[in-house]
Amino acid sequence: MIRYHSSWIVPIEGEPIRDGWFTVDRGRLVALGRRAANDPTPGVGLGDVAVMPGLVNAHTHLELSYLRDQIAPSTSFTSWARQIIYERRKRPKLQDPEIMSSIAAAIGECVRSGTAVVGDISNTLAPFRALADSPLAGVVFWEIIGFKIEKPDEFVEHAVGELGALPATDRVRASLSAHAPYSVAPLLFRAIKKAVARMPFMPCAVHLAENVEEVELLKTGGGPWKTLMKDIGSWNHEWTAPGVGPVAYLDDMGFLDNRLLAVHGVQMSTADLARLKERGTTLVTCPRSNAHTGAGLPPVADFYESGVRVAIGTDSLASSPDLNVFAEVATLHALAPSVPAASLLASATIEGARALGFDADYGTMEPGKLARLLAVDVPPGTSDVEEYLVSGVHPGQIRWVEPS
Repeated sequence: MIRYHSSWIVPIEGEPIRDGWFTVDRGRLVALGRRAANDPTPGVGLGDVAVMPGLVNAHTHLELSYLRDQIAPSTSFTSWARQIIYERRKRPKLQDPEIMSSIAAAIGECVRSGTAVVGDISNTLAPFRALADSPLAGVVFWEIIGFKIEKPDEFVEHAVGELGALPATDRVRASLSAHAPYSVAPLLFRAIKKAVARMPFMPCAVHLAENVEEVELLKTGGGPWKTLMKDIGSWNHEWTAPGVGPVAYLDDMGFLDNRLLAVHGVQMSTADLARLKERGTTLVTCPRSNAHTGAGLPPVADFYESGVRVAIGTDSLASSPDLNVFAEVATLHALAPSVPAASLLASATIEGARALGFDADYGTMEPGKLARLLAVDVPPGTSDVEEYLVSGVHPGQIRWVEPS
């Protein structure tokens, strides 16, 4: 058993502890508390640091890491999407060496930035084994896309079979994800929902209400998404616009529930957010990506005022400058300074861990949980450690207390 001392402990569920101590035994947290004056108990001094649980990047696309700095920012989401589609069609091989090396580099960047758990969206499952060989835990979501699929149930069952063939690991799990309302047919949504329902405790994910073009398509049946889908040969002429927004559309078909991660939500109204809260759905926000892709700025204050569960993702290196969740937190803090720092830190840790199904081991500093703990350098004399942590932390300030 090892006892540590630090200037701050930020347990997430509970107030920060100044001049704290904690003990670790065989990789798990045993106890924590505040040091009494003149406490003679020996221990490992960590110095002027805030110790906290490892972060959770609840939404990223590791296999797009090779597109770092390759996709120009846009004022139109569909224009940005055209660039992604063009670049991806140039790389049809699932095990392209550049793609695989960029995945490995991105995983290393996540670890250096303080991430312990990821929710990774994949179209190829290429990141699965790389994640399994890394210190990260997480869920790899195999993303299903298909606006005109003749046999949706068979299509999804094939995907489930591929997931079942993956090696079993303690830290990395696999599930299904639906891409978005503008790229997944209604019957395919229903098939995905049925398949995930048979996977005990596994989450599902979907990009939802990300851009105005998505809202236009669902309400009118036209607009830039229809043009793009026709251009790439994916338009379904039998599809009929539901005449409602994205959240109502998925809720009406029973897709929203407490196992779903709804990603982005830039175009969500207060009524939409109330629906998500009622269903227990977790909203994952990625504000830096939203600015780059032309989706716009998310209504961050509305997210938190609604009471919906909010987690945080960086999205991919095709739309974000890095995979640093602390930088994403700082962006949220700048967009919505009224949101308490403690709420933002919870979104970066326990909310993501809970949504991905890892909250038994990650997300807070509590006895019995894994000691995947960060020590973040803080200036001596820091009085509000939570405010400091949400104002921008770079990887050079971070080290792992108990490296795997």
